[in-house]
Amino acid sequence: MGVRPLNGVLLAIDAGNSKTDVAVLSRDGQVLGEARGGGFQPPVVGVEAAVDVLAEITRRAWGAAGGAGLPPRFARVAACLANADLPVEERELAQALDERRWSRTTRVYNDTFALLRAGVDEPRGVAVVCGAGINCAGMLPDGRTARFPALGKISGDWGGGGGLADEALWFAARAEDGRGEATALARTLPEHFGLPSMYALIEALHRGRLPPARKHELTPVLFRTGAEGDPVARALVDRLAEEVVAMATVALGRLRLLDEEAPVVLGGSVLAARHPRLDERIAELLTARAPKAVIRVVTAPPVLGAGLLALDEEGAGPEAAARLRAHYA
Repeated sequence: MGVRPLNGVLLAIDAGNSKTDVAVLSRDGQVLGEARGGGFQPPVVGVEAAVDVLAEITRRAWGAAGGAGLPPRFARVAACLANADLPVEERELAQALDERRWSRTTRVYNDTFALLRAGVDEPRGVAVVCGAGINCAGMLPDGRTARFPALGKISGDWGGGGGLADEALWFAARAEDGRGEATALARTLPEHFGLPSMYALIEALHRGRLPPARKHELTPVLFRTGAEGDPVARALVDRLAEEVVAMATVALGRLRLLDEEAPVVLGGSVLAARHPRLDERIAELLTARAPKAVIRVVTAPPVLGAGLLALDEEGAGPEAAARLRAHYA
């Protein structure tokens, strides 16, 4: 299918730390072209180099839509980006995208908004994402939002797969050398890597024989150890539930949705894994603090949410949204 510049096609981008998905859409919700590429990491490589990654993936999606040989041009761009954690960062990234002259109308969101929009029928509700990190965002149809900086400990955050792995290692190390209470984590964490002790695991991480990224593999081990009854592991799972519900209820309160039926969308690798104790504790705590909240767990690709945001801004109807959802079902 051939497309011409500014004939109404839309660009949806979901750019995470590890991967980026791009979709070219028609105004009626058809996906005309798609592409996937590497992660979006402005703090590591700089804004221009990070946008270069988006540009390469966008060119491939544009070509798949039939625009090969023409410069990418869109009626509207909705870009949900990791590392757009502060409004000032959203503005900087929007300016960098504007300089590519892809569209006269570009909107940048934090990538948590993609998860939220993917999980709701209208732009109304709250989402908590827990993957490598943790974040929360809420929005209303009139454009009001609620959000957190989500910059780690300096902004008051606790949790995420990376944070859980670090906590598990801390408790396991202290259990093995006697500084802390006993926990099966001192056995299950090193066993995951075929190592005999926490000392051996600490040495492997410190000496680089295990890359730091492999620490994330320990988060599922933590959940399994908790499911087997270990009190230390269970306490960490319960604390994560507290953090998820704290973020959700604060965001609901800021949007004045605590006393209304409103969706709370959960996503990211940790929450989408549906760990029974975590699910049960989140439901229990949320029922106590926001009785009318409705939990939804989303496993659809977040680029769906970016596409729906583009359609919202375009004023597309429910048929277009349904067509886009069907593509990613």
